[in-house]
Amino acid sequence: MRPLQLLTILETEFESVQHGQHTPVMLWGPPGVGKSQIVAQIAARHEVPVIDIRLSQMEPTDLRGIPFRTGDSVEWAVPAMLPDSERHGEKGILFLDEITSVPPSVSAAAYQLILDRRLGAYEVPEGWAIFAAGNRQGDRGVTYSMPAPLANRFSHYELDVNLDDWVAWAYANGIDERLIAFLRFRPELLFEFDPAHNPVAFPSPRSWEFAHRALQKFGSNSAVLVEALQACVGPAAGIELHAFVDNLDKLPDIDAITRGEKVGVPKETDLQYAVASALVGRAIRVRDDEDAEKIFGNIIDYAGFFPQREMGVMLISDMHRAIGQDLFQVPQFSRWAKAVADVMLFDM
Repeated sequence: MRPLQLLTILETEFESVQHGQHTPVMLWGPPGVGKSQIVAQIAARHEVPVIDIRLSQMEPTDLRGIPFRTGDSVEWAVPAMLPDSERHGEKGILFLDEITSVPPSVSAAAYQLILDRRLGAYEVPEGWAIFAAGNRQGDRGVTYSMPAPLANRFSHYELDVNLDDWVAWAYANGIDERLIAFLRFRPELLFEFDPAHNPVAFPSPRSWEFAHRALQKFGSNSAVLVEALQACVGPAAGIELHAFVDNLDKLPDIDAITRGEKVGVPKETDLQYAVASALVGRAIRVRDDEDAEKIFGNIIDYAGFFPQREMGVMLISDMHRAIGQDLFQVPQFSRWAKAVADVMLFDM
C-alpha cells in the first residue's frame, strides 16, 4: 500500500476511536520505509502524543506490572509508560514498534492490551488508538513469526515505497532539491535492499534523509563528501549521487527562468530532472509572495519547453502536490494542460 493511502487508513482509524469503531493496526514493511514516521505524522496532525513502546526490550512483567501485597491480596503496579489520561492526555497513539522482534513470552502478555484495551485492572483511555509495526521475516531483522492469536488482534497493512509520495514528503520537509532530482532521475534507488547480501548501508527513504543531512554538512568539503554519502546509502548509490551533484554546475539560471526570460532546456536528462526539481522548490518558497502567480506562470511556460512532454508533466504534477489547487488559477495552466492532455497520466 502506498504511503498516502496508509496515511488515510491511519487517519480514519485514529478518528474512529471516538466512535468505538477502532481496530488495532499492524504495519508491515522492510526497514527504512517510513512506518514509524507515518504514525508520527498522524500524531502531529492531531497534536496528540505518541507513546512508543518497544516490547522487544521488555520482560513479560515489565508490561504486566510489578505485584505488591495489600493486606491478604496481591495487586499490580501499572507501568507508568502506559497511556494515562491525566499524565498524557485524553487522546493519543499507543505505538508498539518492532513488535515482530518480541519473543513469544512477551507477545502473549500483550494480547489483552491490544484486543481488549486492558491489562488486568489497567484500561487504555478511550481516546487512544493502538498501532503496531514490524519487519517481515525475510528482511534479516531479529524477527519472530507472529503468533496467530496476536495476528488475529490486528488489521494488517503492508507499506510499499512510492516515489511520488516520497517526493511530496521531501518537498514538504525541505529535503535538498538536488537529492530529489537525483531520485527522479534514478527512481529505482529510492529503496534497494537485498537481504541475501546483508548490506550495512543501503538506499531507503530513511537513509536518503541521512544523505540530505550529509549534503548540508559536507557539501563544501569535496574531499569527504563522497565517503559521507556512501556511509548513508551504500557505496554504489553514494558515488552516483556525488557524480550527479558534481554535474549540476551546468544547470541553467533558475532565477532567469522564474523571471520569464528565454532559457534553453539542457540536453542531458539528469540536468532536466535537476531543473524540474529546482523549479518546484522555487515555487514552494515563493507561494506566499505577491508575485507568486507570475512566477508559477513562468514555470508552467518553461515546462512546455521540455523535449519530452512527460518531463513537464512531472514538474507540474510535483508543483500541484506541493502547492495545491491554487495552481489551477494561473492563466498559463489551462493552455499547458491542453497541450499535454494526451500524456497526462496523473490525477490533478
